[in-house]
Amino acid sequence: MAQTLVNGVELFHDEVGSGEPVLLHHGYTGSHDVWLREIASRLADRYRCIVMDARGAGDSAHPDGGYTIEQYALDVIGMADALGLDRFTYVGHSMGGGIGMQLGLEHANRLNKLVLVAPIPSGGTAPAPELAEQAQALRQQQRALRTAPDGRATMLRERKLVRLRDTSDEQLEVALDRALSVSEGHYEQSNETMATFNVTDRLDKLTTPTLIVAGAADRLAAANVQDWLRLPNATLHVFSRVGHSVQADVPEEFSAVLADFLEHGVVNVQTVQARVAEGMAAETDS
Repeated sequence: MAQTLVNGVELFHDEVGSGEPVLLHHGYTGSHDVWLREIASRLADRYRCIVMDARGAGDSAHPDGGYTIEQYALDVIGMADALGLDRFTYVGHSMGGGIGMQLGLEHANRLNKLVLVAPIPSGGTAPAPELAEQAQALRQQQRALRTAPDGRATMLRERKLVRLRDTSDEQLEVALDRALSVSEGHYEQSNETMATFNVTDRLDKLTTPTLIVAGAADRLAAANVQDWLRLPNATLHVFSRVGHSVQADVPEEFSAVLADFLEHGVVNVQTVQARVAEGMAAETDS
């Protein structure tokens, strides 16, 4: 493990394995932990798996600013440059999925493939106008819990109540403590950049081979499916009885889906039809 100076900020990264590079990025208040422990370890026999923490999160430094999806994407490119990666596959969860969309639109020449895991919607996370007041109240409650004497205990109980799979209490506690450790700038400004993010009208220009992975029990699942339909070169996998943290809920199954996509790329109706047409044409020519 190491920290590397990227765009003026010391960013944490680690890696295991060898082969084609795959860079894995966490979500809003996440970190590299689950990627390194559960996913990279399952792919290291075939791929060079690189994990990193965003500025203000995990084991990276806490600068005063730069907490925007645009800057996070530039930090990914800066990390790739520092590691000597001309091209790589990017895997991003939640906010990391929004970063992935930004990379696919602005830095497609650097990507081999793109994997968006329960990504934020392409139109951002701002609530519908009729829900804005309710969302603001919930946000204020969450902010208050971060500093309340019994806040951690309350948040841990909530995470246990929404647990859908066999995630251990220890894993939940580690993830919660990581969430509580992000910088104030990361916590507030990342929320703002996710709310104002909007690339919906540009998704038809994102031609990098893309996999969207969703959890059927995630509130973002419907938006994930809609964004999949907007992408011109994408496939979709939805896990049943899985929530927002797909890679934590079903790490073995997720790793198998990821490995399959890394090997075979996009397989959908269009690619199957193209394969049939190509085969028919070859038979006619012979």
